[in-house]
Amino acid sequence: MDMANPTLKLRKRRRRLLLAAALGVLVTMLAVLLLRLGPALPRADRASLWIDTVQRGDMLQEVRATGTLVPRTSRWLAAATAAQVDRILVWPGTVVKPDTVLMTLANPEVQDSLRNAQAQVAAARAEVAARRAELRSQLLDHRSAQAQAQADYASAKVKADADAKAVARHLIPEVRYEQEQIALAQLKNRLQVEQQRVRAFGGSMQAQLDAVQAKLLQQQSNLQLRQRQADALRVRAGIAGVLQEVAVQEGAQVAAGANLARVARTDVLIARLQVPEVQAKDVLMGMAVNVDTHDGVIAGKVERIDPAVRNGSVQVDVTLTGKLPAGARPDLSVDGRIRIAELHDVLSVGRPALAAAGSDLSLFRLDPDGDTATRVPVRIGSASADRVQVLRGLKAGDKVILSDTSQWDKYDRLRLR
Repeated sequence: MDMANPTLKLRKRRRRLLLAAALGVLVTMLAVLLLRLGPALPRADRASLWIDTVQRGDMLQEVRATGTLVPRTSRWLAAATAAQVDRILVWPGTVVKPDTVLMTLANPEVQDSLRNAQAQVAAARAEVAARRAELRSQLLDHRSAQAQAQADYASAKVKADADAKAVARHLIPEVRYEQEQIALAQLKNRLQVEQQRVRAFGGSMQAQLDAVQAKLLQQQSNLQLRQRQADALRVRAGIAGVLQEVAVQEGAQVAAGANLARVARTDVLIARLQVPEVQAKDVLMGMAVNVDTHDGVIAGKVERIDPAVRNGSVQVDVTLTGKLPAGARPDLSVDGRIRIAELHDVLSVGRPALAAAGSDLSLFRLDPDGDTATRVPVRIGSASADRVQVLRGLKAGDKVILSDTSQWDKYDRLRLR
């Protein structure tokens, strides 16, 4: 007969209670540990991140801008009159001289106007010649009348002098002598009148000649205008250089003043940069510039700053002081770096995404283990094209993530893989 053992039952009960208590403690400890750990850290691919090291030393403050090479001297050739493009003789890329004919235009009205102007000049010249001959004939008539009056007066004076002696000797009646004196006075007055008439006609003659000469000059000026218009139908380069652009096609109708072609000197080029308007305030005349043509870097300096803002940028012209590479040509895309200042003994790092001068931002700084990164606040000072000055938040040797980390804005730590 089996006997019940109450001690054994008590031991089993205690064992179950201890096991339950230990399990409860373990669950509590795991819960606390999970709460302390918080959410799982996001993972970032190290190879896809731009990581840079904070350095202490000198930093160049530069403004980066894109642009093109443009000729210092260029000329747009415009149509002098409305016309039709007859033939295009030279195409872009051709080296031209000032008298090279680029294209010919056609306008029958211009040719008709030229012929009419030529005929009017010929008629005006004939009128001047006829008027000059007519006036010279009239002048000769007046001079002939003056000479006749002078001869009559001289003859009468000789006779009057002789009769004066005869009257003194009572050889002729005194009445006859007095009549001769009256006649002599009349002849003298006639001579004076003829002399005045010759002088007056001389002045009138010059005025009449000036009038027809002015008409001739007017017609000649009109002829010169018509001749220039006719000559302009043969469009010439005007300067030595390279034909850059032909803006019309054969057979096209063009209005007066319409652009036809552009010629430029390719031996003297400048860089025309488009500087963002927020950075243009730092650019000054004479600043040093490095222009990258993707085939070499050329030194230059700022020579002109456009006072207006267009499409969010300011146009800056740069004189190139260095030698142009072999591949340099107009309209070639270039990158420019304008040196604003040089900062000495400062903390600097590569320019983070969306960083602006004098701003505050947060960056992920790599922890000592290199496998995680912690967000830290950073104060930015001066900004350059590819580097920024660090005022506080980092120290020399710190490694920070400069890539765009906006996808992790809600996290303060990252795990790198």
